[in-house]
Amino acid sequence: MFKNKKTKIDPNSTDTLIGEGSSFEGKIKSEAGIRVEGEMIGDIECAGDITIGEGGIARSNIKARNIIVAGQVIGNVTASEKLTIKATGKLHGNSTANDLSIESGGIFQGSSSMASQGLQAVSEEQGTPRNQK
Repeated sequence: MFKNKKTKIDPNSTDTLIGEGSSFEGKIKSEAGIRVEGEMIGDIECAGDITIGEGGIARSNIKARNIIVAGQVIGNVTASEKLTIKATGKLHGNSTANDLSIESGGIFQGSSSMASQGLQAVSEEQGTPRNQK
């Protein structure tokens, strides 16, 4: 009579919003996108994209496909694709991403490393490593 029907969640959609004036403490894990306009304290893991809005503050370690920082992040971030720090954005922590973009005025205080996928692409472009002939 009733069927257990699982719908596939679109990682391109924004499913979770922490609104301006709201505060959330805990861990969030989501298949869809997340937008933070308020304050988030705790780790965030997202299969989709995460946006920290201009008024948003995340005291979090963040893992997501694409991360856009227009507000403030205090913690380490890992983007499987791209990390973008907007002109109003501040990232105080380390980053790992395949692609990093910092707009003029954006602040990044920490260290950055390319994800292993990016390193593999560079190795393939260069051909054989120097120590091998």
